[in-house]
Amino acid sequence: MKKQLILAGALLAASQAQAGAPEIKHVFVITLENHNFTQPAYYNATGQLFGNAAAPYLNSLVTPGNANAAQVSYASHYNNVIYNGSTVHPSEPNYVWAEAGKPGPLNDADPYPNNVVNAPSLSALIASSGKSWKSYQEDIDLAKNAANKLTSTVLGQSQWTVPLKSASGTSADYTNAYNGSHQYNYAAKHNPQAFFTATNGGNDSSTSNPQAHNYAPLQQLQTDLTNNNVADYNWITPDQYNDMHSALSGGFTYHGVHYTGDQAEIAQGDNFLAQIIPQIMASQAYQDNGAIVIWNDEDEGDNVGTDSLFSGAEIVISPLAKGNAYNSTISLNHSSDLLTMQEIFGVTGTKLGDAANATDLSDLFKAGALGGVPEPTNWALMLGGFGLVGGAMRQRRVALTFA
Repeated sequence: MKKQLILAGALLAASQAQAGAPEIKHVFVITLENHNFTQPAYYNATGQLFGNAAAPYLNSLVTPGNANAAQVSYASHYNNVIYNGSTVHPSEPNYVWAEAGKPGPLNDADPYPNNVVNAPSLSALIASSGKSWKSYQEDIDLAKNAANKLTSTVLGQSQWTVPLKSASGTSADYTNAYNGSHQYNYAAKHNPQAFFTATNGGNDSSTSNPQAHNYAPLQQLQTDLTNNNVADYNWITPDQYNDMHSALSGGFTYHGVHYTGDQAEIAQGDNFLAQIIPQIMASQAYQDNGAIVIWNDEDEGDNVGTDSLFSGAEIVISPLAKGNAYNSTISLNHSSDLLTMQEIFGVTGTKLGDAANATDLSDLFKAGALGGVPEPTNWALMLGGFGLVGGAMRQRRVALTFA
């Protein structure tokens, strides 16, 4: 009977431990563009990221035993979402999918006049639940010079706007903090919250837009991290030179190697990650069970969703990740991220779009990390244990009665 009591007690303790497991509190999503994590040998229009010499930092994250991989898990079967039988392209509908579980217009146009999505969205649900979200966008909210070109001077918060229009160019008065160039390139198509009526505040690019406080220049992130003033849900979009979308006009020198073209795009993005991820990881918001998600918008070269050799980047960094470059081989996609965010922030009353059909990212994390939802408990075993204890106690009562 003593062994039976010990068994039941251990089962009860395990259940209580699961119920009280630490949960993710702050999320930082960092987006990448236009490159596969892995791809078949026949496809060579762009280089894959896995094993690429131009991406040493990203590869250190997914290398077991590397110090950078200690709190990292990744998905090696993260594939493009499918809509009407085909993979979703171009970029913009994939970003919209991250908020709604379905695409908006299948093009890359700015939100207005024709691309606004009037549908429930993740950030709107987060806000309605009393939690916060913020979109950090590179190359927005910067002062302009006499030639109407950007400078490196960040506007004060009272002058921030909702960045509804894309902007790109070159300015001697602007120096990118990450790649050192004078080129800037903000793309609204990579800013998902700007496409939803509930989170863009309408067709209003003035400082009076009530949603303007939710959109911040990327330079504000370091200040918010230092002051422990980040939102619960933080979406981070590098400009198109730092997200692997476009090569700088003169190429890019990285760790002593000068890259051009596609390899420059990869090196520029890797350089960005190597700087911003340690900044986030050093913050209180991250160390208090935060999570970073490195996310790739779409597969390149796979237009029908049938070639499993194409995969996108999906890397999570967290004290609650399984860690040491744990490789999840479960099939996942953008709907998996969306469902996971709904779980983390407790807004699962209505599953958004295809999130209702998705598998979440729980395999990448320790038990209970996603909103305190523990891994399934073997209730049959536990109840059996309680049954043994109950039976033993009844036997003891009978023995006492007849003693």
